[in-house]
Amino acid sequence: MLKTIRHHYVMRLFIILLASTIAGGFTGCTSKKKLARQKAASERTAAIDKAKTELTAIINDNGKMSLASKESKVAEIKALNLQDPEVDELILRAEEAITKQKAEMKRLEDEKEKKRKAEESAAVVTEQKYDKIDDYLDAVVNTKSLEMSNQRISETLKFFASPEVPVLIIIYQEADIKDYDKPTTIKKYLEYLKDQQKNPNKVNDVKYNDNGKITELELLKK
Repeated sequence: MLKTIRHHYVMRLFIILLASTIAGGFTGCTSKKKLARQKAASERTAAIDKAKTELTAIINDNGKMSLASKESKVAEIKALNLQDPEVDELILRAEEAITKQKAEMKRLEDEKEKKRKAEESAAVVTEQKYDKIDDYLDAVVNTKSLEMSNQRISETLKFFASPEVPVLIIIYQEADIKDYDKPTTIKKYLEYLKDQQKNPNKVNDVKYNDNGKITELELLKK
């Protein structure tokens, strides 16, 4: 009888321990799942907060971030598919800011190209404007006789206010800084061309008086 009671006691104890173990296992699994859910929720919250911060930085950027980095960051955030309304709204605003920046960059580039073409056209006009004067200077040296050279000099001097009009020859130029050779006059320069039988310079700038006569001639080596 005592043996039977002992047997029942051991069996009950075994069942209790087994139940506790199983219950503990279920509790452990439940705790792990809960921790996993909490971790996932925490990571998502952190990702959302980070996305909001980065998107806001893109929207409020004042030129510190490159266009490429902005586009890359927006694409990266969209790929996370966070499905957060505020993040989605910030993505749209960031894309609008990027589109606006692209348009501004294109406008500036178009303006720059327009200015470049205008400067090129102005340079061509200026060069063509001085072609006639260059032609007269060349004509002084491209003659077959002394008499014809003197005639060309007289024809050229008609464009100048006087034979004493200064002629400045640039020997060094960088940006707006210019260094000139020893000043001379148009009469002396034309005589120099006649003697040398060559014209090493071209017209760089001309100043006129109210009567359309040249009052200063600036030359530059060809």
